[in-house]
Amino acid sequence: MKTVKIMRKGEQTRVAILDAALDLASRDGLEGLTIGLLAERMQMSKSGVFAHFGSREDLQVEVVKEYHRRFEDEVFYPSLREARGLPRLRSMLARWMEKRIEEVTTGCIYISGAVEYDDRADSAVREQLVHSVTTWRAALTRAINQAKDEGHLRADTDPALMLFELYSFTLGLHHDARFLHLPDAVQLTRDALEKTIVSYQSNGR
Repeated sequence: MKTVKIMRKGEQTRVAILDAALDLASRDGLEGLTIGLLAERMQMSKSGVFAHFGSREDLQVEVVKEYHRRFEDEVFYPSLREARGLPRLRSMLARWMEKRIEEVTTGCIYISGAVEYDDRADSAVREQLVHSVTTWRAALTRAINQAKDEGHLRADTDPALMLFELYSFTLGLHHDARFLHLPDAVQLTRDALEKTIVSYQSNGR
């Protein structure tokens, strides 16, 4: 029998605050996330918000962690159901694309965070962003290597180069669709991803 965890009121409030904070950060960036805005959204006092998160930076770090958790739940873990190798890699890329398309309207914390914190070496928020993005990149690299091991990709495939190409296309999608509003950005990205995968495939695979 599956056990259902019942959250206490304080836990429920914290989850609700974090959900609202994630929504605000996606729209306005992590730097646009303030205790005042969050308190107004939640119809709480600032001290009430601080009771759940010790500081603004602590809140921002928790938002990045929550974003990453949801990203893994939506993109990474479902892909593990696919066969090891290229089927799994394709699933990861397809789900990632869907996430990027969704974030054309909502905003991506990874991308906006990279712009906001690229030069803040001593920031705990930057550290968490780097950790989250690096974790995802490592998962993609593992999938590429597994596809090589399964013979789905050529033996001379350079995982670092392939990762760079695939990652660059998804960043390009966000730029062209969200910033330039180019109507063909999604299809061009899909075509570019497929062309890249095919170029690395073994003959007959």
